[in-house]
Amino acid sequence: MDRAYAETSLSALVRRVREHADGRGGRYLLGLVGPPGAGKSTLSVRLRNALNAESPIAEIAPMDGYHLTNDVLRAAGNLARKGEPDTFDTAAFLDNLRRLRDAPIGEPVPWPTFDRAIDAPIPAGLVFDRQQIVLTEGNYLLLDDVGGREWSAVRKLLDECWYLDAPRRLIEDRLLRRHIRGGRTPAAARTKVRDSDLLNADLIDTTKARADLVLRQRGRRYDVLVPS
Repeated sequence: MDRAYAETSLSALVRRVREHADGRGGRYLLGLVGPPGAGKSTLSVRLRNALNAESPIAEIAPMDGYHLTNDVLRAAGNLARKGEPDTFDTAAFLDNLRRLRDAPIGEPVPWPTFDRAIDAPIPAGLVFDRQQIVLTEGNYLLLDDVGGREWSAVRKLLDECWYLDAPRRLIEDRLLRRHIRGGRTPAAARTKVRDSDLLNADLIDTTKARADLVLRQRGRRYDVLVPS
């Protein structure tokens, strides 16, 4: 194991979230960021399920629901670049994050999700109401502004943001399998990973130092970066 990392546990991470969220008048927003294929969705589900062991206080607000539609991307000649920073509706993402922060607990806040089976966002795929803890996961939560997209405003709306890192080869293997499951040929999947996904991963890696916590998954446990 990298000497810069120390072992932690899911229960310790859950305890950190609870301690930071306790006593707040409104919702606590935790960002989970990292390169595609790092395991952000897995971590967010595990955190949510553990937080909800006694009562439903947490829910996931995925960034994927803010993908521009394939029709919009196709019309702009950007379909092959889907998933890059300027292929999201960043303004709508920011608006809904603000609503989650500002809306009283109990007031419904619809949130879009993303259906990989049809490769499209689902408007109001879930609705927040009584949840006090929001886990928003995505690639670009710590990014500077890109192509007119105001990504830098995201961090200001989060109470904390954790970065989930992963070895490059593991990311590549996971993304290849994901694209093939999604219907791409192996050759097309390799092209997508090489020409888009890994370039995005390199960009996202430059934001790691802005995170409050840097994690790596190791089996069912996690390692946390020890500050130097």
